[in-house]
Amino acid sequence: MAPAYGIPRLLSRNGLAYADVALWEIHEAFTSQVLYQLKALDSPSFVKTKAGVDAPLGTVPRERLNPNGGSVALGHPFGATGARILSQAVKELASMPSGSKALVSICADGGIGTVALLEV
Repeated sequence: MAPAYGIPRLLSRNGLAYADVALWEIHEAFTSQVLYQLKALDSPSFVKTKAGVDAPLGTVPRERLNPNGGSVALGHPFGATGARILSQAVKELASMPSGSKALVSICADGGIGTVALLEV
């Protein structure tokens, strides 16, 4: 669940809402993982009480999420998932207009999560 805590905090610190992010790359170690992350991110109650963010972030735009497939479709290489998902985001972002933003979210065993905001 770490990305569901980190994503709202990262966006809030940068004065952004979900709609401001052109590309979402969310790692999925298994398919249902992205579904419960989205449920949490779309819940104003979760975002406020659990992530500690009071800003109205909206809903995650599904059409911008893992547009080429997630880790289940593209690969979940042991020890290199971060490199795979980050390079995918950089490649996609490079073809977007200047100022476009991408969010990369990776969860790991034990509740660890990493979130990065990229801009072209």
